[in-house]
Parts: sequence; C-alpha cells; structure tokens
Amino acid sequence: MNRTLAAPTGIKLAAATLLVAALAGCSTGSTSTTDSAAEPTATTTADADAFPVTIEHALGETTIESEPTRVATLGWTDHDHALALGVVPVGATKITWGGNDGGSTDWFDAAVEEAGAEAPVRYDDADGAPIDEVAELAPDLILATNSGITEAEYAKLSKIAPVVAYPEAPWTTDWQTSLEMVGQALGRTAIADEVAADTEATIEQAKADNPELQGAELIYGYLAATDLSTIGMYAPEDPRVAILRDFGMVDAPAVAEAIKPGEFYGMVSAERAADLDSDVFVTWVDSPDAVETISSDKLLGKIPAIAGGHWYAETDKQNAMASTNPTPLSIPVIVSDFLPEVVKAIERA
Repeated sequence: MNRTLAAPTGIKLAAATLLVAALAGCSTGSTSTTDSAAEPTATTTADADAFPVTIEHALGETTIESEPTRVATLGWTDHDHALALGVVPVGATKITWGGNDGGSTDWFDAAVEEAGAEAPVRYDDADGAPIDEVAELAPDLILATNSGITEAEYAKLSKIAPVVAYPEAPWTTDWQTSLEMVGQALGRTAIADEVAADTEATIEQAKADNPELQGAELIYGYLAATDLSTIGMYAPEDPRVAILRDFGMVDAPAVAEAIKPGEFYGMVSAERAADLDSDVFVTWVDSPDAVETISSDKLLGKIPAIAGGHWYAETDKQNAMASTNPTPLSIPVIVSDFLPEVVKAIERA
C-alpha cells in the first residue's frame, strides 16, 4: 500500500528517546563515499563477538561478516528499528503516505535530532525497490525485514550489500520480530532486548490504563468512500492488528470467516455488512468527508459497530501510519494519539 502531511497532536518526545536508554558510548562509522549520502552515525556500540552472524529469512540466509557502518533500509519500519538501536541509516524509504514534508515521520525526525545525527537520504519505492538509489549510497548492509521486496529485487540488492529480508511474508513482520532481526544484523542484540523490554513496559502500562480494551472484539477494516461495495479486513498477522492484540483486544469471529489461511487481508461484499459483529470497528480514511459518506451508506451503515457508533476512522494520516507500522519509536504515539480514540469508540453510547 502506498501511503501528506497531517501532524498528529501530542506526539510524545519519549518516542525519540527510547534509543537513548540503552546508550553504550558513541562511535561514528567511516566517511561517506558519495557526496549525497548522509554521514554514517552510531550512538551505541555493537556486542562483543557479534560477528560474523547468519540470519535466515524468507528469501534465503544472509551472513554479515563484520559490523556494518553504512546501513540502508527498505520498507516502512526498518529505519525506525535501526534508529531505536542507535544506528542512523544513510538511506531509508520515503514515507509517501502518512509522512511529513520531508518524507519522514515526526517521531523518526525527533529521534535523529536526539542522536545529533544527519537525516538519511530518502528514496521512493512506489515502483519497487529503488535499487540504483540504494547502490549510490554504497551501503554495507540493507535491512528489509518488513518490506515487499521480490526475489528478483533481493538478488539485485544482494550484489550491492548483504540483505536481510522479511522472515515469512512481505509487509507482515511484527515489531518484535523486526527488532530482533535488526538487532542481530547490527550486532546489538543486548540493546534490542532492552528496547523491547522498554516498549513492552509502555504497552503493559497502556493496558492497565485502558481496561476497556481487554477482550474487546475488533475488526480492523478498510472502507473506501470511492467504492462502497466491499469491506476489507486485516488478519491478526497484519502489524496494525497485532499491536491492538498486544493491548488486549481480540479478533471478532467475522475476521476468521473472511480471511483465507495464510493471507493477511480479506474482503467481503457490503451485502454482508449486518453480519460483521464486533465491539469496535477500526479503520482509516483519506479525508474527514469519507466518514460521513461511509456511515450514511445504506449498506456499510449496517455494520453493527458503525450503526451503533462504535467505530473509529482515523483521518490523520501520520497517526494512521503509526498504527499501521508499529515500532518502538511509534508505539508511544499510538498510545497517546490513537488508542484513546479506539477506547472512546468502544465506550460510546
């Protein structure tokens, strides 16, 4: 999904400082080999004896012989995970949907500023992996643990540098797995464990603060005001659903009925709207006008959660981006800006 600007309110700068909690000194990599590339920066040090390391993934296995100093990332989350471990990428995917004016996110930019580093070069992946742009940065590692790279793209990228692809399916890697894989690739497994523990503590506190979420049946769907004939639903394996399950929510029975095994998304006809029972229906839309269009539609308006007012359509694209692609940097944003709206929808009379 290709994801312009709508800064979320109340973004906590705590998101920017998750990586700082585990600082273990400061080191800087080699000088850039191209004029356009950012200077490689690390604010943490690798574990002793971390390399060589071999990482298995869906497209093969990758051996990283020594600590990388010039890291390029693909997909929507690997740059966050690298930065959360104290490694600033020299290149990262441009956030074309849900990003800010710089093609980045506010939480990533705040963390780069906190690290005193230079922002990475941004390249567009709308037409597939930007292989030439990545090559120009002369990386010694390419992270793509939550991306959609193909086998052909993987082969081409591997001629540039070692590539760590997704573990199972494209675009479905949860934040815990991405963080673990990135930690291994960067030789920072101890720091990854610390960041994971800090993030889990944030989630557990949010669970305690929002008991309304516990056991609430969820449908995370996709509704388009331009096509009112179908209802999309995301599977539990999709990161946007997985994070809400982390907060204590459960899948509505209709989800399993709509999605085939092994798939992360399913669609049903709008004619079946009345059968899609859940305590809350969560989605995102491109504009506030779409909310009225959907709720007043003669079919979509029959979705029980919509008919009862128990739905939330996120209109802030950057907030939607945070919830769609959770990371240790964006989860505090989810907690502060997205989760309260889900709770309001559950409680709405």
